[in-house]
Amino acid sequence: MQPDFWLQRWQQGQIGFHRGEVMPLLERHWPALQVAPDGRVLVPLCGKSLDMHWLAAQGHRVLGVEISPLAVAQFFAEAGLRPERRSSPLGEHYSAGPIEIILGDAFALDDATLAGIAGLYDRAALIALPPELRQRYRDTVYARLPAGCQALLITLEYPQAEKAGPPFAVGQAEVESFAPSWRVELAERRDILAQEPGFRAEGVTALSTAVYRMRRAGD
Repeated sequence: MQPDFWLQRWQQGQIGFHRGEVMPLLERHWPALQVAPDGRVLVPLCGKSLDMHWLAAQGHRVLGVEISPLAVAQFFAEAGLRPERRSSPLGEHYSAGPIEIILGDAFALDDATLAGIAGLYDRAALIALPPELRQRYRDTVYARLPAGCQALLITLEYPQAEKAGPPFAVGQAEVESFAPSWRVELAERRDILAQEPGFRAEGVTALSTAVYRMRRAGD
């Protein structure tokens, strides 16, 4: 999707993808990754996700990346935080305590930034992108993360012909194609169609969420 698409969604308040609570699947599966408590965790296309507060509470230094100024402003304002601000070639950096959000393009992250990442949390990035951009995202973000980096990836699976994304369907075969650069383990899959009336209203006949624990090979 083009950046203007997401900027417009935030401007119009069409942010049904935002959760008003921490993702239970994050709480359930993140501890198994055993990311060092002070490790830096990347959250691409982070929006104003409350999951970043949860990750910070585990002792992590959180680095979000987001293109919408409204999302960044609302994240800090809703938490009662007044972030410090600085500029770099990557964009505008907003920092408060252990959380930093770059107002910029996740595809433009440099090698030095990615080299310092110990963990990746991807709930709404991969599934937000159509196939051609998912490949680019994999090549510019996943492929450049350091050996030993741990990742928690949450996807949706449904008949793509029944609904126009985003969010897009990402099947297990696509995730497993990250190998051999990444070791991929399916941690959980569950049927969630009954909990998603919006999908049912669009005629989707089957909907599951899948959780993958991943580790960057080469260490």
